This record gives sequence, structure tokens and C-alpha cells, in this order.
Amino acid sequence: MRIGVGRKKIRMGDLLVAAGAITEDQLQEALVLQKEKGQKLGKTLLDSGIISKELLVAVLTQQLGVDFIELKGCKFDDDVLNLIPEDIILKYNVMPLGFDENNPNVLRVAMVDPMDIIAVDDLSIVTNCQIEAVLAMEDDLNEAIGKYYGNHQAMEAAEAYRKEHEQAMLSDKEEEEMNADIENSPIVLLVKQILEGGVRQRASDIHIEPMETSVRVRYRIDGVLKMIMNLDYSLLSGICARLKIMGGMDISEKRKPQDGRISIFVDRKEFDIRVSMLPTVYGEKTVMRLTSKDGLTKPKSGLGFNENELKVFDGILSNPHGIILVTGPTGSGKSTTLYTSLSELNVEGVNIVTVEDPVEANIAGINQCQVNEKADMTFAAALRSILRQDPDIIMIGEIRDEETANIAVKAAITGHLVVSTLHTNSAASTVTRLIDMGIEPYTAGDALVGVIAQRLVRRLCTCKQPRYAEEHEKMLLGVAGEEDVVLYEPTGCPMCNETGFAGRIGVYEMMPVTRSLREVIARNAPANEIEKQALAEGMLTLKLSCSQHVLNGITSLSEMRKIVYEAGDEY
Repeated sequence: MRIGVGRKKIRMGDLLVAAGAITEDQLQEALVLQKEKGQKLGKTLLDSGIISKELLVAVLTQQLGVDFIELKGCKFDDDVLNLIPEDIILKYNVMPLGFDENNPNVLRVAMVDPMDIIAVDDLSIVTNCQIEAVLAMEDDLNEAIGKYYGNHQAMEAAEAYRKEHEQAMLSDKEEEEMNADIENSPIVLLVKQILEGGVRQRASDIHIEPMETSVRVRYRIDGVLKMIMNLDYSLLSGICARLKIMGGMDISEKRKPQDGRISIFVDRKEFDIRVSMLPTVYGEKTVMRLTSKDGLTKPKSGLGFNENELKVFDGILSNPHGIILVTGPTGSGKSTTLYTSLSELNVEGVNIVTVEDPVEANIAGINQCQVNEKADMTFAAALRSILRQDPDIIMIGEIRDEETANIAVKAAITGHLVVSTLHTNSAASTVTRLIDMGIEPYTAGDALVGVIAQRLVRRLCTCKQPRYAEEHEKMLLGVAGEEDVVLYEPTGCPMCNETGFAGRIGVYEMMPVTRSLREVIARNAPANEIEKQALAEGMLTLKLSCSQHVLNGITSLSEMRKIVYEAGDEY
């Protein structure tokens, strides 16, 4: 069905109520939320769980006679994209898809609201075509627009800045003054597009790296760095100056490393960005860690636990006092597990206090303190004060030294539940690391109630291809017998940006500290003996947990090999 001029405007809420998909009360509740959050009604209904995506799509497509499209699997033609000016694309939040096969005068356009007659009319005038509206999800549209128009905007801004720079032939001092008046510079748009592009492409980190003659911009997506754009070297000083202003750093200091923090809103969501600048031989390299304000507080179901792991996790959290440690290398999802644990423990009857460096996400109902070395607010100093604040649960961002470890253990033994992280390879080696930090073995055994070692592996996209495992691969997976074992390999499609992977899932090694395990720890046994006892009690190592994901077709053998090497297992 075509949507054209003169069609009567139908409100989405009324249509859903009339179809029986939601009640009038639910609509009113959603309208209040929509006003508070300033977003589209459809997204509000989905985010609040009032309606499922499947039902929303089914009702709208059936009632309006429009098609639905999953934009993540689409490839876009530049000639079609150029039909609609960028300002119109951004104004109405639409994406041109292509011409109707049966009628070349009909342009198919993806829209969040196919009932937006004003948008349809304007698009029809601009393109001189009849418009066929196609329903798309708002998040998918934002991602597609950011991907296909963001880089174009960034490169235009980069070129404008480069020409401005060449014409002016500025001295260093004049250039700094121009960068200080940054709002009038095209560099603002360039930096904005780099940051928003990182958010929309699900990057965890953004790297801006000076090379000999150029500046390379890369995003870390699902743990792997991906080249995004190559910029002229003359842009480096402007980019660095802009980021220093945004991050509250010293714009004139170029010889020392600097750290800053930026808070931005992208698609009505707040993101926290930690900025680190490091002088290199070709100039200052910038690395930015992106964190969504609500991205760290996932429900338990979002962590990727299987049924057995969920039981063990709940069992560890049910301890009234003791130390719970989450371990793993940088970027293994420790913070997410830690915040999820706190959210589970956050009830009215308890006092939770945290000491972090830095505070990565704000959780309502929890008292969060930030480490400040300059003000002598170290982990140890903060912990001593926290113990006088009548806490039930204490979260320590990381146990880094002997003093912090001692205070944490004493707090655990005196009736507090302490949750923290350590950088170790496995659950068993976490115990020996605590002992190496000066904690007596019998005290460590008494204080510890559970250790969770974890990693993140990339999930295979639906384009994965099956194959039979070879003998040496079956040995690595711990599968015995002559029967055939099917593995899946990444292939690549538009849905996963040709990588073969989409998103990540956690792999866990959970070690509840039982009475028998305490006895092993108390006699200062090495890590392999502690692990042997834990395995006898049913613990699965990282290698065994990951092999389950491989056999279930969730991840690939190449991803498992990374876990095997990192955890120190034999290949």
C-alpha cells in the first residue's frame, strides 16, 4: 500500500488499542513515559516491556498495509542515498531503500512512523517520486544513518578543516587560539561524528592514532579493532584540542600523558567516555573507552549464564558475609558482572557502599565513592572510612595492594559482604594471588566465599556455516568416541558487517568456596591442588565452559583457542 498526500493521520497508540495489542491504561502509561524520555511512542512501548517487537510489527504492518524491514541486513546504494539530502534524512529519521521493482517512480523509504504524512509529503517533493513507507525499528534506523551518513559528514568536516588550516597557515599559538574558539571550527563536527559513530557501531573503545603522514581512526568492536577512517595529519592538533576541552584537560600540555572524562548523549542515551592521551613520536595518541550509563547494569539473564551457572551465581551471592572475587584480564566483562551483582543485592534493607576508580555507572540506592590519589583518597583510605559508615555490602573496584587486601579480608571476617575484582587467569590462581599479597592462607580460606573467573568470546552470526570436527579438534573440545561432531565457522554477511560475528557472550569458571576447599586453601596448597579439589566438586574450567558454547554453535573454535591460551590450559 502506498502512503501519499491527503491520507488521514492515524495515531499509533489509538491504532494499537483498537487492535487489542495494548489497553488504554497501558497507552496512557506509555504516553507519560514518552513525555519524560522524549522519544517515539513505539520505542517507549518496547523499552518498558508493554509490547513485544514481534507483536508491534505484526499489528502495524497488518493494520497499515505496510512492509517491515530489518535494516541490519541491508546494503545501500550510494545513488539511492544521494536522492534525499542529509538534512532531510536527519530531520525525519528516514533511509531510502530503493525503487519499487514494478514501478520505477515509487521510492521505498524506511521510517519509524509510516503514518507521518508531513515527512512523506516532503520526501515526495524532494525526490519527485511517489513514496512507499516501510516500517523499521528506531534503533536500526539510527545505526544505519550513523553508519552511512556519519562517515560522510566526518570526512566533509575533515576536508573543510584541512582547507581552513592551509589557507590560514597558522603558527602554533594562533592554532591553539583557533582551537580554543572551537565552536566555530569544523573540527567539532568531525569529533562529534567519530564519537557518535563509535556508539552506533557498538564500539567499546575508539583509537585515534597519529602515523607518519596521516591519522588513523579505529573502533574496537566485539573485542577486535576495525579501521574506520584515515585522516590528513594536519587534523591531529585540532582533534586533540577539541577532546582536551571536552575532557577537561590542559590544552597547552602536549608532552605529558593526560586523562579526562566526557559525557555525551547519543540517540537520547547518556554515554560516559574515559579519555587517555599519550605522547608518541608522531604526536598524541588518544584512546577513549565508551560506557553506556545503563549498559553495565544488566539483568542476570543478560550475562550469558547457563542454568547451572545461574544456580551457582545465586548461591555465591546469597552469602551474608565474606569476599566474592570476579577475575579476568582487562575487557573481560568484570565490571558488568560486578554491577549486576550489586543490582541483585540492592534491596531496601541493606547499606551498600562502593569505592571505585573511576565510578563507571551510577546505581540508584547505592553510595558510590571515587578514588582520588591527589586528595589521598586511595582504595585503602576510602575503605577505612567506609567501615565507619555502617555498611552491609562493600564493593571495591579492584584489590591492587596488600593494604587494600588486608582491610577487605578483615571486613569480610567481621560480618560484611565484600565484592571486588582481581587480575588473574583462573579461579584457583586468585586464591594464591591473595596469599602472595600477604594474606595468611587460613584467613584467605575463611574469608573467601566464591570466585568467578571470566572471559568474553564473540558470538557467531546467523550466517555461520557447519563443518565436521577433525580428530585433534575433538580432543581439544574433550569429546570422546567415533561419532561426528559438528562445528560452526564464521562466514560474513551484511548483518555482521562481513565479520561472521555479532555481539559477545560471557564464559565463566565459578568456584564456590566449600568447607573442603577451605581446608585445602588453609594448608597453603598450590593453585593446581585447589583447582583439582574444585573440579572434583563440579566446577567447570573456562576451557570446558567455552567448549560447551562451541558444541552448541554459539561461538567458533578459533575464539575458544584464545580462552585456552589466556587461561594457561594445555592446547
